[in-house]
Amino acid sequence: MKIVEPKYEILTDISEGGIKELQQIERVARVCYKSEDKITPDGESAKKLVGFLVKQGHEAMLEHSQLSVIFTCDRGVANELVRHRIASFAQESTRYCNYSKEKFGGELSFIRPSYIPDGMAQQFDARSEEYYKWALFRDMCEDVEGDYIDLIDHGMRPEQARCVLPLCLKTEIVVTANYREWRNIFKLRTPVAAHPQMRELMCPLRKELQSKIPVVFDDIYTFWPEDDQTGKESVEKQL
Repeated sequence: MKIVEPKYEILTDISEGGIKELQQIERVARVCYKSEDKITPDGESAKKLVGFLVKQGHEAMLEHSQLSVIFTCDRGVANELVRHRIASFAQESTRYCNYSKEKFGGELSFIRPSYIPDGMAQQFDARSEEYYKWALFRDMCEDVEGDYIDLIDHGMRPEQARCVLPLCLKTEIVVTANYREWRNIFKLRTPVAAHPQMRELMCPLRKELQSKIPVVFDDIYTFWPEDDQTGKESVEKQL
């Protein structure tokens, strides 16, 4: 049994400063205005135009450039990701992956929830509440792994044995979406009202993209500052 941390990796190569991506958006956008003569080879016209489009909310042009990211997360987070319909997905299949095989180490991998302390990295008093939470989570994972492998050993196919697998099972999912949809994902998945495990992935991804293509993503800070509790409070009032 393995307990692993969530992570992400950007699969799409992004040019220095996102210039090539911005130039692609500019080339498309200038068809609307028939202003191709204003394109400059250094990319400055692209920065200016795309920045203007984002500021004006004319984000349809951002749909002409896309980005692929692979996430290592639990299946609960993956279930939320696939709700973004204007995107394409490829996910590790529990129907076809037989985790009892050697290629998987003959074991299951689980994602440690951010709100469960890491008992392997920290020394807890065995009588403490923190240790109890960790031990309960660890024991559950061990029990599930034993049940899954027993079912496989007794002739069940992976698509049948997977019925015992929990949401914290590790999965890998590739998300491909255009820049407009990524902006929407960040607006929904990075506020304090979003699920903490989703924020654990989306906040650093957002920050990395803001450093790589600031013209497209930099203003997301304005909408959702890290210390803004308004969204969380409004959600709680509705529940």
